[in-house]
Amino acid sequence: MRFYFVIFTLVTAALGLASCSDGPEPASAIGEAYAGPMTLNIRQELSLKSPVVATVKHGEQLEVLSVRRRFMRVRAASGAEGWCDSEKLLTTEQMARLRAVAEVAAKLPVQAEATVFDARNVHTEPHRQAPSFLMLKEEERFHVLGHKLVERGPYESEVTKKIEKASAPAPRKKSARSAKSKDRRRKDEDVELPPMPPGPPLPSNWRQISFREPLPDEPPPPPKKEERSAFSMLMRPPSAPPKHEDWSLIRVQDGRAGWILTRTMTMTIPDDVARYAEGHRITSWFDLGDAHDGETVKKHYLWTTITKGGEPYEFDGFRIFVYNTKKHRYESGYRAKDVRGYFPSALHPVEVTEGKRTRTVQGFSLVLEEGGALVRKTFSFEGYRVRLLTTTPWQKLEDPLDLKALAITQPANAAPAVPQGLWERVKKKLPWAKKS
Repeated sequence: MRFYFVIFTLVTAALGLASCSDGPEPASAIGEAYAGPMTLNIRQELSLKSPVVATVKHGEQLEVLSVRRRFMRVRAASGAEGWCDSEKLLTTEQMARLRAVAEVAAKLPVQAEATVFDARNVHTEPHRQAPSFLMLKEEERFHVLGHKLVERGPYESEVTKKIEKASAPAPRKKSARSAKSKDRRRKDEDVELPPMPPGPPLPSNWRQISFREPLPDEPPPPPKKEERSAFSMLMRPPSAPPKHEDWSLIRVQDGRAGWILTRTMTMTIPDDVARYAEGHRITSWFDLGDAHDGETVKKHYLWTTITKGGEPYEFDGFRIFVYNTKKHRYESGYRAKDVRGYFPSALHPVEVTEGKRTRTVQGFSLVLEEGGALVRKTFSFEGYRVRLLTTTPWQKLEDPLDLKALAITQPANAAPAVPQGLWERVKKKLPWAKKS
């Protein structure tokens, strides 16, 4: 009796455990995505007032369960399921590109150091609605690496495109029945049909019904396009041109790289130099060396500026400021206006030959447009003098993340130009001196 009681108890317990484990099976995933922002809230329902069931960090993997318009139901690694905006999600390819951007940005030449006066979001792509994976703090400094002009428009989530493409129904296969019906149609077309019967004759009053006068209460027909007046065509409002925005590629101290609006950042060049910008925006600046004014140490600077934004080039002028230790002020050592310049610009040492002596001095390179082509000009900066050394062809970089941007140093085969002295310049102007 006791044996049967034990068996009954074990069977009852097993059935109870089985009934407890029964429940709805978890939904199968139709795709995967990654959290784009620094923190992403997953809500129980679509409403913004719905409670948050989970909070994931940037780069965490999520399983996509279903799609409803621009929202997606996802499942986190903890098992929590909820809804989030698809525009805040990244695909596997986007995450790989984001890591590649950081690796390439670590090798790109720095164009300037800048800061922001308010907290700003750093985006994965040059678009306002792109996921922001990093927030710059107030007065945080960072490096500017590149520039891109982007047309304003709606943001399309790559996650949504990928999920919709994967879940799209496969094209229907043609059945054997449809093929047979096609064959029948072809056979029927080959059969010679009898001629068409003649049409009905015209009515006796066909002239009256063809050329009738319009009724008094009938509105006149609208004029044709070619009959519209030229004035009405001129008064039509013209289509608005597309709007563009300037975006800058930046790199923060921990090595991460992303995009911010160019107009939201400010260069960290000293105010006693920045005040000479004359209303132009500084796009890049470089430290050319020290100048000692007693116990005070000042700097010589090179900067590039642009009159207004929304241009495909990065600057329309550049200027070199040298600090005069006798007059205790900054002065222009070299200035160029009305040019078209492109990134990247860079500082690097150059070799200058005078006679039989060759010495290494500070130099810099700028990419400028001349005669419809791009050239890279290399200058030397020595003391207060700026001299052009070489001019070489250059190919425009469509993508600031292109590795060709790393080739900014002077080519090994290009021999440094010999600077001309006073006698060489006189010989060019005096015919009798050229013969000697």
